[in-house]
Amino acid sequence: MFSVTKYYKVWFAFSGILLVAAIAAVAVWGLHLGIDFVGGSRAEFEFVETPEPGQVRSELAAAGIADALVQSAGENRLVIKTKNLTETEKSTVEAALLEKFGEYQEISFQNVGPTIGRELLNRAYWQIVLVVLGIVLYITYAFRKIGKQMRGGKVKAWHLGVATVIALTHDLMIPVGVFAALGHFRGVEVDSLFITALLTILGFSVHDTIVVFDRVRENLQKHPYLSIQSVIDYSVASTFARSINTSSTLMFVLTALLLFGGQSIFYFVLALLIGVVFGTYSSIFIASPILYLWHRRSGI
Repeated sequence: MFSVTKYYKVWFAFSGILLVAAIAAVAVWGLHLGIDFVGGSRAEFEFVETPEPGQVRSELAAAGIADALVQSAGENRLVIKTKNLTETEKSTVEAALLEKFGEYQEISFQNVGPTIGRELLNRAYWQIVLVVLGIVLYITYAFRKIGKQMRGGKVKAWHLGVATVIALTHDLMIPVGVFAALGHFRGVEVDSLFITALLTILGFSVHDTIVVFDRVRENLQKHPYLSIQSVIDYSVASTFARSINTSSTLMFVLTALLLFGGQSIFYFVLALLIGVVFGTYSSIFIASPILYLWHRRSGI
């Protein structure tokens, strides 16, 4: 039987490198916040023949609308994001597009004020904090008797909660770091859909981790003669196929959406896919070894 706990240094080193890279990306480049969080105008247009984003950006700059972000949004569609536009500036944009690129249809237009953007950003932050806190409380309650089952009782239920939060932090920081890099090199923005993806990743990852911990609890009762290390390794091995099969099925679906779902959900699906991959990894190779090390450190 393959021992996950035996090679914990390998798993921790790999994750440590990824986390350092992710934190460095966020610290150096930051996240490219979308208008959901910083305010601005977002307009989507459909053209008979789609112009190049660079051409549109140049025309807008010539019309006095500087620093516009122009992105493809599928066949014959472009999304233009700028600072908040007045009615006069909006008319200027429409006239410039009509004169240079011919007939088009305005699909949508919205203005988001900076105050609303800051409120949404604060709300998103507290949503993640409250979800993580709720996870710790739930795991502490669900595994409240495990301390009596682990020899000596020095590992408490809240230790499992902390191990889970460490794994969840790992699962969140990696996609955040990837999107910091994408924002710097590709101009990819972080919007409310990205926050939705992070919350979804939290739910998926904690579910996978709970399955492993529940099997640990079950095997502690069934095999009291085994060492804690053996129980954890056996529990991971017995849930490994289930975790991989479940995650693989989800990854196939997300990959299909990534390839064929359209530009509007591309980065949302990408964030989910990254989270599922590393959420599966962390539940097996991070959370379980942390539990083992915590128990070993207790001197039992």
